[in-house]
Amino acid sequence: MSVSPTLAINQEIARRRELGLHTVALGFGEASIPVHPSLVQRLGAAAASASYGPVAGAAELRDAVAGYLARRGIPTEAGHVLAGPGSKPLLYAIFQALGGPVALPRPSWVTYAAQTAMLGLVTHLVPTSPGQGGVPDPELLDALAERGAAAGTPLRAVLVTIPDNPTGTVADADVVRRLCDVAARHDLVVISDEIYGDLVHDGTRPLTPASLVPERTIVTTGLSKNLALGGWRIGVARIPDPLAEVRAAVEVAASEIWSSPANPVQRAAAWAFTEPEELVERIAASRLLHARVARAVAERFAAAGASVPPPTAGFYLYPTFTDLAMGSAEELAGALLHDHGIATLPGTAFGDDPGRLSLRIATPMLYGSTADERLAALDSDSPADLPWIAADLDRLSVALDAVTGRVTAPA
Repeated sequence: MSVSPTLAINQEIARRRELGLHTVALGFGEASIPVHPSLVQRLGAAAASASYGPVAGAAELRDAVAGYLARRGIPTEAGHVLAGPGSKPLLYAIFQALGGPVALPRPSWVTYAAQTAMLGLVTHLVPTSPGQGGVPDPELLDALAERGAAAGTPLRAVLVTIPDNPTGTVADADVVRRLCDVAARHDLVVISDEIYGDLVHDGTRPLTPASLVPERTIVTTGLSKNLALGGWRIGVARIPDPLAEVRAAVEVAASEIWSSPANPVQRAAAWAFTEPEELVERIAASRLLHARVARAVAERFAAAGASVPPPTAGFYLYPTFTDLAMGSAEELAGALLHDHGIATLPGTAFGDDPGRLSLRIATPMLYGSTADERLAALDSDSPADLPWIAADLDRLSVALDAVTGRVTAPA
């Protein structure tokens, strides 16, 4: 296996910029909002907390997470919560504890299939319906589960992403309900990755399987997206009592792999999960910024002839082209990067059909290269008109016109 495509494109963006090559960074899902000063202050105040903590996480953090999830209609006790250095290692440990076979959405975030492959689990990619990214089509999932049961290899779990990466969409409540019906009928564990749950553009909260089938739903989330704390590496998982054996196995894995999350980060995260007003306001402002810039980028792709599901959450787009002189999505992404300095990821990195000319676009690294620029974007009523964002949007349009044959690329 190679380095994760999302991290690889981030490294390539950095390499190109070090060489002085202007690069429009649309490949890496870095939330790109400056850390709130109150979080910096609390992290600094806790810096002397250098001892190992409980494997499952500090009591104050687990209590805070339980309250955070309960306010979202997810019945949770502190004892259901495990903390880790990001949601990725928690997901790995959850997959390991559950075993397979497991069903994933197609397309879906690159890490899911990579982790199940590393664990040697049988994995099925189940297509999503248009506009319903992150949730496998319930009818197709039902048929898959029936085939598995008949063959003596019953499906163990299904993963959903609500809201979705890579498509930037939120599955309809009816689709989530029907998937939960399938899960209950076939005794499937539902793993619900809800790390973008606070970033629905209209401010609503998406329906979570944990409010419909709480006894069989594992929820993972963290602070890397809503508060742009990706580098702090803190994630949490809610594993209910009917899955206590899974929770215990995840805790064992944690004890042997990461011991416990960093104590200072846990202290600051515990405060963040109580949702103080100043952080609620910051999340609301970032949600608005993500929505405005994602729409602006979607308009550029639509003008170039791409089909783009309207972004409704997070900071991703999933445009698809037809009738291009390209043989694959990899070729399209390569042409944009090497010929025009536009960094994207091909849909195939997310498990999509190789013949489908889809790209996963992440928009936040457009906000600026300095903290001052990013704060200006956060405060702006029209961030797409800021000079540094507008310039990159124009570069994107020129590149798209070139690869679609609308104009000849400049020499």
